[in-house]
Amino acid sequence: MSVFANYAMVDRDAILLAMTFQTLALIGLAGLLGPLLALPRRGNVPLVIGELIAGIVLGSTGFRTLHASNQVFTFLADIGFALIMFVAGSHVPARDQRLRAALKIGILRAVAVGVLAAGAGFGVASLFGTSHGALYAVLMASSSAALILPIVDSLGLGGPNVLELLPQIAIADAACIVALPLAIDPKHAGRAALGALAVIAAAAVFFVVLRHFENNGTRKRVHDVSEQRSFALELRLNLVILFALAALAVRTHVSIMLAGFSFGIAIAAIGEPRRLAKQLFAVTEGFFGPVFFVWLGASLNLRDLGSHPKYIVLGLVLGLGAIVVHALMRVVGAKLPLVLLAAAQLGVPVAAATVGTQIGVLKSGEPAALILGALVTIAAATAAGGMAVRAGLVAKADA
Repeated sequence: MSVFANYAMVDRDAILLAMTFQTLALIGLAGLLGPLLALPRRGNVPLVIGELIAGIVLGSTGFRTLHASNQVFTFLADIGFALIMFVAGSHVPARDQRLRAALKIGILRAVAVGVLAAGAGFGVASLFGTSHGALYAVLMASSSAALILPIVDSLGLGGPNVLELLPQIAIADAACIVALPLAIDPKHAGRAALGALAVIAAAAVFFVVLRHFENNGTRKRVHDVSEQRSFALELRLNLVILFALAALAVRTHVSIMLAGFSFGIAIAAIGEPRRLAKQLFAVTEGFFGPVFFVWLGASLNLRDLGSHPKYIVLGLVLGLGAIVVHALMRVVGAKLPLVLLAAAQLGVPVAAATVGTQIGVLKSGEPAALILGALVTIAAATAAGGMAVRAGLVAKADA
């Protein structure tokens, strides 16, 4: 009996393993919708849009074939999120002297958007009879670096105006992630702030150490040995540091977005080797990035809006409100396609919906309204990307 029991156990394990690889194959296949929609050059559709749509169709909103609650799926998506933000941060032109002037403009615009969003958020809360004015303000002020920076990269956007956009997005995203606990769960706001400081401080320490190795030639010697022997040492070491920062972020209850983005900026400030950039691109865009966006789409449940029509209107108002407060930056000289692109939000609304549901501060249907608002801004960002290309706001124009 024990022999048959062992064989039965092996069979069950084999079935589970086969199902796991079947699911992984399905996720990879779903991710191909991104390149498929982005293939026609006239549409200028970013890669992430197709991946999100595939996740929505196969996830909680659609056929429910993919389950975002699966721990393995979630962990792979977390790795993808950290890598996406690392690559995004490494693409910030930190060594460009023009970034200093752009940084000042980006900070001022992020602050201006925050002030406008505060008034709009409490106005929307009063209109719909909720007490979540601060939460709505954070949502409308946020800019999703995880979504916008891949769009900028995939469409090849560049030039002085885009350079001004990058710090605005980074500052707004980081500030809103830190502010979100205060808006939705004030009891743990202090803990989140301390965690953010810990992650930033750790990234700064790694920056100092890596810059020292860069200046004394150690990094170059490691690079030469790695290239000659095909060791991929730079990729391995950078992934170790990235995952260590992500572990610190998780332990201190901070988004891994901050870990990936801060380390990416540190690498950009030192100077990212081309070989490392190509390796990171392959790992991120080839697998982990699509997994994250498919998982994110699968985690969205838009079915709840059908039974709560009021929250459909709330979601539309939140999305349009975010677009309006960002579009007002046209008054101070920002380009229209870029201000629409800056309005795109994703991670903050998803986090707000998840946390708000877990602690019971959001009413039934309200979490889906937050996600609907984010989708409105994503649709605007998709159109804005095409507008930016047609307006000549591309890297070639910078040359």
